[in-house]
Amino acid sequence: MIKNIADFQNVFFIGVAGSGMSAVAQYLKGIGKNVSGSDRYFLPDTPNKTKEQLETEGIQCYLQDGSGISAETDLIVVSSAIENTVFEVQKGRELQIPFMKRSELLSLIAKSKKTIAVAGTSGKSTTSAMLYQILVDAKLDPSIISGAGLTSLIKQGKIGNAAVGKGDWLIIEADESDGSVVQYEPEIGLLLNIDKDHQEINELLDLFSVFKSNTKGFFIVNQSNTLAKSLSENSENDFGFENQNAGYSAEDFKQTGFSLSYKVHNQKFEMTSLGQHSVENATAAIAVAHQIGVDFNICAESLKNYEGIYRRHQILGQKNGVWVIDDYAHNPAKCAASIKACQPLAEKVIAWFQPHGYKPTRFLKDDFIEEISKALRPQDEIWMSEIFYAGGTAVKDISASELIDGITAKGKTAYFVEDRKDLLETLRPELKPGTVLLLMGARDPSLETFCVNLYKNL
Repeated sequence: MIKNIADFQNVFFIGVAGSGMSAVAQYLKGIGKNVSGSDRYFLPDTPNKTKEQLETEGIQCYLQDGSGISAETDLIVVSSAIENTVFEVQKGRELQIPFMKRSELLSLIAKSKKTIAVAGTSGKSTTSAMLYQILVDAKLDPSIISGAGLTSLIKQGKIGNAAVGKGDWLIIEADESDGSVVQYEPEIGLLLNIDKDHQEINELLDLFSVFKSNTKGFFIVNQSNTLAKSLSENSENDFGFENQNAGYSAEDFKQTGFSLSYKVHNQKFEMTSLGQHSVENATAAIAVAHQIGVDFNICAESLKNYEGIYRRHQILGQKNGVWVIDDYAHNPAKCAASIKACQPLAEKVIAWFQPHGYKPTRFLKDDFIEEISKALRPQDEIWMSEIFYAGGTAVKDISASELIDGITAKGKTAYFVEDRKDLLETLRPELKPGTVLLLMGARDPSLETFCVNLYKNL
């Protein structure tokens, strides 16, 4: 029975290329474990960037054929996306190797450090990255296990979603989508927001209530989010946007192009980013950092130089008078916030969205229609392509065209282009100077290449 991270040395990840899995794998390698893994996207004689980056870190990668699992393997880690029918799962069971879900392993890791767990239905990766940067600049040498790559780490040739520091603090994302948020017992629990995503609101409230009760020290929430506010422990510890109830409130917000400015406790902050939601995330990071002893001026200098994270309002560039921005938005609240954040940049925003998963799209259909419709100005447009299918046993009983029909019925301009390969040529007449083209979607590993190629061919 594995009860702490000292109980194993040789660990194998099935699905190691996933953002959450690769982060934990890199962290374990960084603390001295022997780490290896496989992934269905690793193919014979086919280059794979993630595979190369993992191997550069000393993580041996295999095809998903069982060749990496042996009697020497102490532990096999699986993500929630791995089904029991996968051959490697069967082989591991035959060899009687202990199995653990990624979230269970992350919980063990969190118990070995002073942990800050960042929770909420939106903004976890961004806030984690901002907080990590602040603690680095405060010389606290933190560690991080994140769901997205930090630009500052990607520039070093890394995947960028994990780093091992010598300091006491570890920053993790506490995920509600699989219910694993209840497994963590952090020193500091941070709740950014509660919006309908993978579960109904009452289910989310139950999960985050357990998260609150499991937090050993400060529990910090967003006073500007109605549901998160209901779980407040002490409003003086909380953050908010122009909210007098919050101990840390962002005031005097201004967005000029890609520059944001605001004040917290009369300290002026400036950042290169987009939207009110970015300021809320930054204020959350400031609230945590200040309460563990970091001065406001250090927070301000750090955020001024913050470089962002992978596919979170990532600016691909401007061509022919059109800004192209790539974003990971994938639930109704995130898509709406992403569209709104781009509106100050141009007279017209053309947004494209590729939903992922038939079950979540069906569950959130009415919310997508409502939130995106409210976010669009009369001159803005939303385009969608068909739902990304990652394999498995999903029932294909909904189409993205149904979301488009619903948005059109609300009087907004919306179009369906089934195959995204046809998107650019169909869009081209609409792409006039003074337009922002916002590309949104998640979970599809080919999205980065698609977005970059679309920009190149604009």
